Amino acid sequence: MSATSQIWIDGVSAESLPLPDRGLEFGDGLFETLLSMHGQVPLLESHFERLKQGLHRLGFPDCAERARQCLQAALPALSNSAFTAIRLTVTRGSGPRGYVPPDPCEPRIIISSTDVARNAAVPLPQLSVVPAPLALANQPALAGIKHLNRLEQVLAARHARAEGADDALMLNERGEPVCMASSNLFAVVAGTILTPPLATAGIAGTRRRALIERWAPDLGLAVEERFFSLGTLNVASEVFCSNSLVGLRPVGQFGSRTWSSHPVMAALFERYRAELPA
Repeated sequence: MSATSQIWIDGVSAESLPLPDRGLEFGDGLFETLLSMHGQVPLLESHFERLKQGLHRLGFPDCAERARQCLQAALPALSNSAFTAIRLTVTRGSGPRGYVPPDPCEPRIIISSTDVARNAAVPLPQLSVVPAPLALANQPALAGIKHLNRLEQVLAARHARAEGADDALMLNERGEPVCMASSNLFAVVAGTILTPPLATAGIAGTRRRALIERWAPDLGLAVEERFFSLGTLNVASEVFCSNSLVGLRPVGQFGSRTWSSHPVMAALFERYRAELPA
């Protein structure tokens, strides 16, 4: 474990994961990726609202408050770091062999942190993007939440690296864009921000939610949640993405299409920056 990384299990500093654990064995759990700025986490309530939804969907006992307490216990250790990536993972804990979960179960809360060696309040350079080699599965029961089963994203990210790109565009089974491997997707068409709906696949990002509910309306920008074709990207005036660590990031290239200017994203990033801790 490097000097810039720390791990806590159930609120106690640790260096190893107790086994067995259903999160490792079956992906039976959830996670949240948080950005800490000197020990303060932007949009924390949105993260915990999504976590609670996931706990309910997977049939976990409501351990969100205990997860919050574990996080709060860890944050003082991060107060001297300007920017830290935190992963808060909740697994169903230990259990007997087999798929059937123990009832009752004792969820295990794992928090890990890694220092971010850049200013997270400054936009990152433009992304180059390639199509992912596989389609996102249609599964409404798991759509929106951050469950631990991420092999689709792992394969997409691996493909992007092999192609020399920064990220992969993930499509649904109808060939429509849904998201990037690690972020939500937006395209600006005729002055309107389009973003795919996430009822059957994809993650309902905290920054995506803030953009739809607050940032875009505050700037007088229209947002529509609807599916669009790959061809729509060719006529989009700009394309960008969002997640909890980058905020918003411009896409500069997809296939033969390139974008050099992102005025809508730039305005939204300034609105996002206004919500970051001072």
